[in-house]
Amino acid sequence: MPTVTFGVAPGYGEKLNQALGYSGAVRVGDRVEISGQAGVDDDLVVPDSLEDEIILAFDNVERTLATVGATWKDVIHVNSYHKVAPGDDAIGEDHNAVMAEQFRRRLGGREPIWTETGVTVLGLAAMRVEIRVTAIAGSGD
Repeated sequence: MPTVTFGVAPGYGEKLNQALGYSGAVRVGDRVEISGQAGVDDDLVVPDSLEDEIILAFDNVERTLATVGATWKDVIHVNSYHKVAPGDDAIGEDHNAVMAEQFRRRLGGREPIWTETGVTVLGLAAMRVEIRVTAIAGSGD
């Protein structure tokens, strides 16, 4: 039977764990699943800039993966949730350009599958993006 390990990122992850009672990551054998990661700092503050928020969300994915021994290079599937105004018919290029640049910068040539979903609300009112991934620990080596 595989070992199950839960992980909580220091800072923002600990605050959310204490407030809401959930872990940011779970590793079952080599498979890793993480909860959606917001672009927040350790005080749960969302940057004013959309680009800064997306980059911080990628940073927080990295921090959360590390709690269970994985990295961005181990990621095989990405789900991203993007706040759009009611009635919008697409996620804007302002989101997509930063997402694509971060994929290229962090994945070392790996091209995981990606599901991008537009939503009207996220966990905090100021949030515009949330990123959730699945990884196979050690597969990106």
